[in-house]
Formats: sequence, C-alpha cells, structure tokens
Amino acid sequence: MTKHIGAHVSASGGVFNAITNAVAIGADAFALFTRNQRAWVSKPLDEAETGKFKRLMQEHNFAPEQVLPHDSYLINLGSPDPETLEKSRNAFLDEMRRAQQLGLQMLNFHPGSHLNRISEEECLDQIAHEVNRALAQTEGVAAIIENTAGQGTNLGWKFEHIRRIIDGVEDKSRVGVCIDTCHTLAAGYDLSTELGYESCMEEFDHIIGLGYLRAVHLNDSKKGAGSHVDRHETLGNGTLGEEFFRRFMHDPRFDGMPIILETPDPTRWQAEIGWLRSL
Repeated sequence: MTKHIGAHVSASGGVFNAITNAVAIGADAFALFTRNQRAWVSKPLDEAETGKFKRLMQEHNFAPEQVLPHDSYLINLGSPDPETLEKSRNAFLDEMRRAQQLGLQMLNFHPGSHLNRISEEECLDQIAHEVNRALAQTEGVAAIIENTAGQGTNLGWKFEHIRRIIDGVEDKSRVGVCIDTCHTLAAGYDLSTELGYESCMEEFDHIIGLGYLRAVHLNDSKKGAGSHVDRHETLGNGTLGEEFFRRFMHDPRFDGMPIILETPDPTRWQAEIGWLRSL
C-alpha cells in the first residue's frame, strides 16, 4: 500500500478545477469545497460541471477514495439554536448530495459546538441524529468526522466525543474519522514524541477503532500540546517537528487513505509533498 498525499486545493471557477490544481502540485489525493463555504445556500452543480469533474478524475487516475470534500465552516449540527440548526441541516444535506453527484465517497465535517447552551452529551447525540437524517436521504457517501482542537465550545477534540457520535449513527458503514494532526496535538494528545505518538494511536484504536480511520489532515502546529489553539504551521516548522512526519510516513496505518495538507503556505505544497515522499 502507498500513501496518497495532496492538499486542500482551490475549486474556484468550477469543482473540476480542483483536479487540475491538485495535479499541478504533484498530488495523488486532494480536498476541496464543492460550494461556497461562506454561504448558507449555493447554486446547484450542473451536469456539465459534474461530467467534467468525473472525466478529469479518470484522466488523472484519481479514485473516489483519494478525494475528501470538506463541508462549509458555517455548519453546526450540534447547534442549540433552532434557526442555525435548520440552516445547518439543509446545508449539510446539500453537501452530501453534491459529493454523491460527483461520484465521491466521503464528506469531511467538523462535529459542532454546544455554545454553552446544552450539555456536551445532548450536543453529541444531536450531531449523530442529524448525520442519520442526512444519510437516510443520500447514498454511497460516508460522513467523516474531523477531530478538533477544542477551541471555545467545539466538541470532537476528545476521542470519546467522536465515539459517542459514531455510537449514535445507525449505518456504521457510512461514518468514519479524519484525524487532523495539528488538532490532535492541540487537544492534548502529544504526537511530538515517539511515546506520545504510540499512546495516541493505541488510545484511538481502543476508544474509536482504527477501522473508522478514513483520512488525515497533515499539518504542523504553531502551538504546543494541550493548547486548544487551532493554528496550522508548515511541515517541520512547528511544535510537531520533522521527526513526527518521518514516523508518520513510515506508519502503515495511514496507507491507502487521502492525506491532505492544510498548511498555511500554498506555494510550498509541492515541495512539502515532495519532502514527505522523500521520507
């Protein structure tokens, strides 16, 4: 098995442009927004656009499991506010349907925030309920939960939070996890040492199960372990350090899934991908 490495590339001007942007940086995986991530409602994908996307996917040998669309940052499936929840529910379903239209198999999302107005448990159970609702109205696309840094009232920074959501999802074949390495460190799982790395992976397997691991956001972190601050850094220049990436690239547990850079300098992505492969 090999590692599929890419970045979260621009889809400006049409979703198919994400593919050419990925190819330009030497990627064999990529992430994209399939709609304007800063708007609640976006114009539907048309057949010409989806057709071109699928054609370019084939042309450049991208399999659906190498692509990780990301949903809008506005969405909060755990929102205690009925109006925000309704908007989030509709937008999330639209995101799932877009992934389905494009022939993709995953949609990456941030769990949600309780805003100090409902309990953590209530919020996590509501997220699972909303995922079930979206899965019931779509086919073939799995909801991929991204772990968070735990800023503010965001949930999903503890592996136990993610496990509770998974427990509440009825179709376990259509739920998975994307590990963000910066978020993991910020949440307090110290990946920067060999011991911390191994104990984090053991904990993930024990609490969530490695079978649910479907994708990675590979980022260094500006802040240290347990900071709960989500600040990505270029690879090797943050608190995770070069050794972490060497360890990661030799870990077969991450083979065969999309490994996506969200590092802060897009001009370095091609070099970062090359460096990772050299390890």
